[in-house]
Amino acid sequence: MAAAGFGRRLVLGLLLLLPPLWPGAAAAIELDRERVWALLAKPGHIVLMRHADAPGTGDPAGFRIGDCTTQRNLGERGREQSRRLGAELRRRAVPVALVLTSQWCRARETAALMALGPAEDEPAALNSFFGRPGEREAATAALRRRLAALPADAGLVVMVTHQVNITALTGVFPASGEMVVLKRDDQGGVVTVGRLPAP
Repeated sequence: MAAAGFGRRLVLGLLLLLPPLWPGAAAAIELDRERVWALLAKPGHIVLMRHADAPGTGDPAGFRIGDCTTQRNLGERGREQSRRLGAELRRRAVPVALVLTSQWCRARETAALMALGPAEDEPAALNSFFGRPGEREAATAALRRRLAALPADAGLVVMVTHQVNITALTGVFPASGEMVVLKRDDQGGVVTVGRLPAP
């Protein structure tokens, strides 16, 4: 049993030494909270945020966009995460230029409770494709196009979306309410430069 555990740790350790293979990845991702907060205050950064805590996985049968009663929604923990994160962004005077969101109710509510300004729906780039892997490529291409269209020198852009969207672009598997911080590169793409867990 101990040997099997050691083998898994060895494989994981070796994988971490490999260069990133997906667009949007970076060799070194900042994890220190204060350094990540400092990045957010600088122009040209983008946050891909997984919606705050919503108990369960996926959506119920009969899910419909626009009808929150058919969806998996934020729990009280997720609502509090959203409020705390918005309050912290305001306390630190991080200049938020734009808030974009998936049309899923749990993403919209996350954006609304953060209270950083009006949130705009961005369905092609940010709506979930969980359970529909055939949509992954088109959704990720739409997200890359939307990122490329953002002004390079604006304040922080916050994009509230889903785990599958973030992982497909960056290779990062974020926790609920976690922010993955991106920066535009010289070729008009993005690199992952930081991660900030939910407060």
